[in-house]
Amino acid sequence: MIIDAHTHLWIKQNGFVNGRPVKAIGGGRSNFGGEIKQMLPPYMSSGENPAELLISNMDFAGVNCAVVTQEYIDGIQDEYLKEVAKKFNGRIKVCSLYRDYEPNAEIGTDRFDGIKICASRLTDKNLLKHIKVFELAAKNGKFISIDLDEGDRQCAMLSEIAESFTDLKIAVGHFGMAGRGDWLSQIKLARKKNIYIESGGITWLYNSEFYPYHSAVKAIKTAIETVGIDKLMWGSDYPRTMTAITYRMSLDFVMNSDELSETEKKKFVGETAEKFYVFKKMPEIKRIKHMAED
Repeated sequence: MIIDAHTHLWIKQNGFVNGRPVKAIGGGRSNFGGEIKQMLPPYMSSGENPAELLISNMDFAGVNCAVVTQEYIDGIQDEYLKEVAKKFNGRIKVCSLYRDYEPNAEIGTDRFDGIKICASRLTDKNLLKHIKVFELAAKNGKFISIDLDEGDRQCAMLSEIAESFTDLKIAVGHFGMAGRGDWLSQIKLARKKNIYIESGGITWLYNSEFYPYHSAVKAIKTAIETVGIDKLMWGSDYPRTMTAITYRMSLDFVMNSDELSETEKKKFVGETAEKFYVFKKMPEIKRIKHMAED
């Protein structure tokens, strides 16, 4: 049982960064606010990032289910993700995108499983000023997926919100921005009963080291010592991290590590996420050998 807690999908990229547009220009590249960046693996040359390719990668890597979050840099994908949720019902859960830059925008809850908050990109980074979105999620039984600013800048605010809505499940992304600033302050948030940590983007954070990411594994071990394995979940940050590694490698650096016990691996890559996101339909994935294997 393997669940990916942090992926992204889009058909047309129409986002922005620091107020400047992010647009696909072909070859997997995007104009990223005036800078050309390889946003997708080069073989995803159309600029589209559809669910079917994610499912193919999941099947090859043996991943049963996934959660699709959103990001300002990709643009609003609400309508497309509604279609994805319907087509891959039970295997993929989807988040609507909270847009603080559109004060009157309706926050999607119908046919969505959760709400994504890009807290590090908010116009006003005081989370208490955005209390209504947390209240809405709690009222409608949705989870919150949130990427915090580096270090402890927003930790006290999220802690206060978690105490106000004790039944609201909150997943902090990017493994607390591991290795940057006081990242353990974000990990310690998981001492609250309703806050969990997911590792989407951890291979990006340790990209300079590259596979098999020994420092990322050490960060996971440190987090286990700090809050326990039952509050931690694996995420790939597909497809962004696939510009450096394969999807399977984003999982293998954990599964092949001799620093994590088998029990820790099982909980980290699936068991905890199954309980948090409440996946009920878990398709069996048969492993298929690839052409480089005997």
